[in-house]
Amino acid sequence: MLPEGVSIAHPDKIYIDGQWVAPAKSGAIEIVSPDSEEVVARVAEGSEADMDAAVAAARKAFATSEWPHLAPAKRADYLNRLAEGLRKREPEMAKAWTAQIGGLAGFAPILVGNGTANLDHAVALAEKFEFEKRAQTELAAFAVIRREPVGVVAAIAPWNSPYGIMTGKIAPALLAGCTVVMKPSPETPLETYIIAEVADEIGIPPGVINMVCAHREASDHLVCNPGVDKVSFTGSTLAGKRIASVCGERIARCTLELGGKSAAVILDDFGTEEAAKLLTGTITVLSGQVCAMLSRAIVPKARHDELAEAIAGEMAKVKIGHSGDPETRMGPLAMERQLHRVEDYIEKGKASADLVCGGARPADLNRGYFMEPTLFANVDNGSVIAQEEIFGPVLSLIPCEDTEDAIRIANETNYGLNGSVLTHDASAAFDVAKRVRAGGVAQNGMKADFNLPFGGFKQSGIGREGGPDGLMSYLETKTVLLDGVPAGYA
Repeated sequence: MLPEGVSIAHPDKIYIDGQWVAPAKSGAIEIVSPDSEEVVARVAEGSEADMDAAVAAARKAFATSEWPHLAPAKRADYLNRLAEGLRKREPEMAKAWTAQIGGLAGFAPILVGNGTANLDHAVALAEKFEFEKRAQTELAAFAVIRREPVGVVAAIAPWNSPYGIMTGKIAPALLAGCTVVMKPSPETPLETYIIAEVADEIGIPPGVINMVCAHREASDHLVCNPGVDKVSFTGSTLAGKRIASVCGERIARCTLELGGKSAAVILDDFGTEEAAKLLTGTITVLSGQVCAMLSRAIVPKARHDELAEAIAGEMAKVKIGHSGDPETRMGPLAMERQLHRVEDYIEKGKASADLVCGGARPADLNRGYFMEPTLFANVDNGSVIAQEEIFGPVLSLIPCEDTEDAIRIANETNYGLNGSVLTHDASAAFDVAKRVRAGGVAQNGMKADFNLPFGGFKQSGIGREGGPDGLMSYLETKTVLLDGVPAGYA
């Protein structure tokens, strides 16, 4: 069973060592449409034994194949062909994304296209990144600094942007010369199946790319496998803490892109109506299920009530509906447990803040995991709804005394992934951005270019993805000192 328009040759198998093989056990993972609550796909469920087999295949490929020793340009050629093959299947992946998590059909092609672009960025980076460079020292006649692959990588992607986040991991890993075990979310495995199919078609050497979809227990087993040299994980901070502790036990490398509770600081020159439109248009993106979401809006106290009224007016205009309807502005939450999570936070919010609008399921949608865009006003920044990641269309409006107080409030959180300054004064935006403790801060909106470094401060993560910084996290640095100049060097 697969969604209409999606073609996968072996949904009942996993991909290990260049072969589509049956999993060790006979279980299956069912994917439920958040629009209809009906099962739309089934794929093979991997187990601990399958994870061990995938790691063994990746370990063997890293130790014995030519892959880690190819010139970067050769690996980039494989990535270029992988991108070409995936680009042909972007329409399928767009349909898969919408079917699996209820992402808007009109936005799906853009999101998927950006995922393929991660491979293009890696190909371009291969031409200018210095994998090896000469150095000067008084201790040797010849010194060189080499960047060598870290080894076997477990690439673990979440459900909200499964294709783009997975390609954002495997593109730099493969360019670096690593071998990979892809572990997609059990809610959104279809795109990763397509990645594995195209990798197989273009002849990427056996064991270089492997793919196993599994639930939490087998995924934890993958992280704990001593054959994994690096874990690249995007997901919740709670899961990230577990992964960091496991990797710390054996000093394995890890890159963690985790949760956020990002703030939009509204300065006095930014109009109330334009702020209301921007904040409403942002919190409804993917029904608020974005790690970098601007879920706290910090506004001068004197403007608080008028902004609350304006946001409520904008939220009332949002058309909630099925993800395939071109008129829909906000689709469902991705799954039933996510709906219950958001409902629970809304109940907690009612006890500590003013519910201005939303907070309930739409009366005209009795099937599917739909929730109204929700605004809380007069929110105390120390409250649960201001401090914990809700991952839904819930906006907290927090009053402040002045810009200095706004910066203090923005920074009083365990997170530090993203932020924004709403102002028409670029200098003022830069002054605030420099003082906000977050991995990314943009003027006037939730913005991120994944060809540039992306990641968080504090409990929002460790390391960066994107650009040369992202590539470096898949490389080890080696210094070689020789008494003479080796052959091939002038």
